[in-house]
Amino acid sequence: MTKHFFGDTTVLLGRSLTHVTRSVDTIITTAITPIAMMLLFVFVLGGAIDTGSDSYVNYLLPGILLITIASGIAYTAFRLFLDMKGGIFERFQSMPIARSSVLWAHVLTSLVANLISLVVVVGVALLMGFRSGAGVLAWLAVAGILILFTLALTWLAVIPGLTAKSVDGASGFSYPLIFLPFISSAFVPTDTMPGPVRAFAEHQPVTAIVDTIRDLFTQQPVGSDIWTALAWCVGILIVTYVFAMAIYRRQIS
Repeated sequence: MTKHFFGDTTVLLGRSLTHVTRSVDTIITTAITPIAMMLLFVFVLGGAIDTGSDSYVNYLLPGILLITIASGIAYTAFRLFLDMKGGIFERFQSMPIARSSVLWAHVLTSLVANLISLVVVVGVALLMGFRSGAGVLAWLAVAGILILFTLALTWLAVIPGLTAKSVDGASGFSYPLIFLPFISSAFVPTDTMPGPVRAFAEHQPVTAIVDTIRDLFTQQPVGSDIWTALAWCVGILIVTYVFAMAIYRRQIS
């Protein structure tokens, strides 16, 4: 059945995307929270925050993009949980399809939905004054990092989607991920934080990813931050993929 993997994944992806198009409010809801945060920080709190940047929205946007992804993956766990409890997986097991295509369809749906949400957030940021002189290659690099981060967190979302006992448990895991950027360089420079908090902020994945995206947007040398960011994304992706597939095999065995 391995040879049918791509075809099966495409068919199931179409099914999942159909569900998303019938529930456009999901994407809108996913984008509303980060947009509200961006409006709050730029127009209410931004004047009191000294980042050394000409425009606070330029400084803020990379962190908001990561919050957008963290908000969006909760729906992946939610949809996966509903399929598990609704008996869809049992029906798929009786069909001659590649078993892993079921999970990959959910993961790719998450990727598509999150990319749409990210475009919406960037569009609002442009209306708020965000500007970047970054070239095509820099934008492609930003897109690549965001895609890799989305895949890593989506495979993380698969785990509670498969194992949760309730809807709240399936989607609730994303809340710590949404708030993680607050203890990073996403909103304020880390050198303004007290010692222990600063140590955590400077050595967690969000800071490296945010700093890399910010440097790409501002056409600054990215230095070692990009390798740290990629290492975090790839490491999380590999670990969560292995655990998610192991749980999935156990669930359908």
